[in-house]
Amino acid sequence: MADIITPGDDEDLQAQIEEVEALSSIYGDEWCVIDEASRIFCIKISADLEEPKLTACLQIILPPDYPSAAPPIYQINAVWLRGPERAKLANSLEDIYVEHAGESILYLWVEKVRDFLVEKSQNSETVEEPEKVNMTAEKDVDDDEDIPDLSSLRLNTENVHLFLEQANDEELPPIKHGNPITDRRSTFQPHLAPVVTPRQVKMVLEKLYENKKIASATHNIYAYRIYCEDKHSFLQDCEDDGETAAGGRLLHLLQILDVRNVMVVVSRWFGGILLGPDRFKHINNCARNILVEEGYTASTDEANKSGLKTKRPKGKKTK
Repeated sequence: MADIITPGDDEDLQAQIEEVEALSSIYGDEWCVIDEASRIFCIKISADLEEPKLTACLQIILPPDYPSAAPPIYQINAVWLRGPERAKLANSLEDIYVEHAGESILYLWVEKVRDFLVEKSQNSETVEEPEKVNMTAEKDVDDDEDIPDLSSLRLNTENVHLFLEQANDEELPPIKHGNPITDRRSTFQPHLAPVVTPRQVKMVLEKLYENKKIASATHNIYAYRIYCEDKHSFLQDCEDDGETAAGGRLLHLLQILDVRNVMVVVSRWFGGILLGPDRFKHINNCARNILVEEGYTASTDEANKSGLKTKRPKGKKTK
């Protein structure tokens, strides 16, 4: 839900509007408006515009009191960016904010990320593009469906603490496996688990990857939504796992169905034939089917009669 802008935020809102207009002019198609009302944007950043071997997606949410009193909320999506490198880049962005507190800093952030990519690219001349690893080469297929890419991501600074490791005594949630869909030798299979903490999300993924067949899937796309009752907001995220835009579409489906405290993973085994936009249809159909089977949402016929109202899981025992 979009933050309500009060009269006292007028200067910040005007500064945001002017900054976004400037960034759109500077970066053109690289800059993307995800949700203008909620002030959510993203930009694809490359080390080399002519031959983008290393890329990163910087997702940004502008809080009502940015830039006067709060920093942008951000997430960097890059499968190659891990551990010390991610921490180093995050520290650099935080240093920029501290140095320019009260000022518009998105341009400085974007260029800092670009400088980081250039430096890494120069230090590894033989860098293999991680985003091409384990991909089906379908990312270039045109798709005109008006569904957001990773745009469904909603972050909240008050929920950051929930990403920290939870107590190790948490139990692994029961994992359900749905019926597969096969089309032109590609197979899609959904998996579902009830989750109430990010720690459980991690546990479910680790458990699934213990299965050699699932671990060998070309892509394991997932999305989850956790309702934080004390904050009256959702903690949610998604992962493409190389199937560009699939994670965001899956999360978008969970939002449309208004499900909560659940995680859905869709495994795809690529069969050698490009499916184009049909692959997204199969991913979402798999997810919808298992959500219906496990009682998280009504079937299509029931939804048409009563509206898309969420059903709470009945706590069925693992088969």
